[in-house]
Amino acid sequence: MQLPQIRLQSTMAKIAIETVPAKLKIQQPPAELEIEQPPARLTIRTTPAKLTIDQTKAWEDMNLEHIFRRIEKFAEQGYSDWLDGLARVSRQGDELMRIEDGGNPIAEQAKENSESPMYEFNIGWVPSPFSVRISYTPADVDIRFETHKPIIRARTHSPIIRYTPGEVAIRLAQRPSLDIDFAHLRFVGVHFDMLI
Repeated sequence: MQLPQIRLQSTMAKIAIETVPAKLKIQQPPAELEIEQPPARLTIRTTPAKLTIDQTKAWEDMNLEHIFRRIEKFAEQGYSDWLDGLARVSRQGDELMRIEDGGNPIAEQAKENSESPMYEFNIGWVPSPFSVRISYTPADVDIRFETHKPIIRARTHSPIIRYTPGEVAIRLAQRPSLDIDFAHLRFVGVHFDMLI
């Protein structure tokens, strides 16, 4: 038995999508940097130490003084002895002027003028203690410094950005279709039948 059939054959539509990806390019030029460092300034001022040793008194104690000092010393001693002698002669003249007051001034003066003076001496040190004078002035160091800040010059550059947008292309790769086919289909009329 042949049954009537309707055959449907369809083809689905196909969409083709083509994409071009976006492109992003970033370029960063380096910054320009200049650094200048002025040198620091350092000043050192030194006053040297001073050591003074005065041994004049020690040389005098050893009877080895300088000739100028010896002459000065003898002149002072001679002047002192002259004043002492002048005072003694004046005193003795006054004693002789008053001879009538009694006593024996001539014999006493003769004894005084003929005797050597008595010198006193005890333990002595040559040179005497602390006869060498030492004076010391320490050194003085004055340090001064002056610093300078660095000079920095920086110039930045903006980044270079290149952007290419992406693309999407959509197209119909295959159109849809529908095929209809009839088999064993009959049309039956009033007085006839017909095979379609």
